[in-house]
Amino acid sequence: MILAVAKEILGGERRVAARPEEVSKYKEMGFHVLVEASAGAGVYRRDEEYADAGAEIISDPKELWDRADVVIKVKQPIFNQKAGRHEAEMIRPRATLITFLHPAAPANHQVVEMLRDRDVTSFTMDGIPRISRAQGMDALTSMSTITGYKAVLSAAAVLPRFIPFVASAIGTIMPAKALIIGVGVVGLQAITTAKKLGAIVKAVDIREEARLGADSLGAEIVGFEVPEELAVGPGGYAKSLPSEWLQRERENLVPLVAEADIVILSALVPGEAAPVLVTDEMVAAMRPGSVIVDVSIDQGGNCALTQAGEQVTVHDVLVGGSINIPGSVPVDATWLYAQNMYEYVKNLFKKGLDRPDWSDEIVSRSLVTRDGKIRHVGTLEAMGL
Repeated sequence: MILAVAKEILGGERRVAARPEEVSKYKEMGFHVLVEASAGAGVYRRDEEYADAGAEIISDPKELWDRADVVIKVKQPIFNQKAGRHEAEMIRPRATLITFLHPAAPANHQVVEMLRDRDVTSFTMDGIPRISRAQGMDALTSMSTITGYKAVLSAAAVLPRFIPFVASAIGTIMPAKALIIGVGVVGLQAITTAKKLGAIVKAVDIREEARLGADSLGAEIVGFEVPEELAVGPGGYAKSLPSEWLQRERENLVPLVAEADIVILSALVPGEAAPVLVTDEMVAAMRPGSVIVDVSIDQGGNCALTQAGEQVTVHDVLVGGSINIPGSVPVDATWLYAQNMYEYVKNLFKKGLDRPDWSDEIVSRSLVTRDGKIRHVGTLEAMGL
């Protein structure tokens, strides 16, 4: 059974799905491990280290993808310029792909269809349920911690004013106002970071438990309450609101967005397209020079103006849609992700390398394609299927 660690080719992506330490563990599981040459260069791990751990180093990406029974990655497949082919076309039929696919996001539907049509079994690391047994595999939580931290720092870097209160001989500068919409792991870390930088922080979430968490960190809780049966789904995640309640939420956000200098958008529903909460009109009402960082862009984005992978200025407001914030902290992000991935693979093949445990809840919830069909419920809904 051959497991391959592919080199990430998305622009600016320096993470890798396995370090030499995990390669040794995969070898102990019984895998023959292939590692693409320089796959670990972005986190300062040399090919020699991987070879010493027992990996076979492969320089040709087409060979690596063609030989692999299981391919592990960080980000979704994209076109490989070196190979002249899309990664989703290089993986052989009946092979297995495990990565962050974000399959419900409209931008990734074509990739999901390509994997389906090639009869690839694919799993998405953002589909792992947040249950106690899955904590060691929960890459979404691991990466979200980094995302919340860097989202605020990236906003601070481009905001044309101070964030903290500043006293000077000629007067005082009042602190910037930060609005955090969506208080999951990303939002909680964003609150912590914004508070440390000296911002006045307000937070919005439709879930009572999330609001309590934000309050405990010193954020002012704003927004409006939603009946728990409409707001909270399995595992404490947010649910998709009915259209009339979603419109009420947008209306409630209008004055809050207008007064904010920084808006961090991280409102997500697991496995589904992100709800659009901030409209063009709301952005137009913001102060010139304000900044929006839409970290939900991997699932489509919470702002109607966000462009994936781009920073655009609209109505004199900078709207950032970075699709790879965790990749900007590659060493620690890889340390977390590689261990999450190993725990996931170990659970998937706990009955044997040739016997994936299809009955396991973690496996079934993260499954995207199998036997030529799309299996992921959120993706089917987002695709209108």
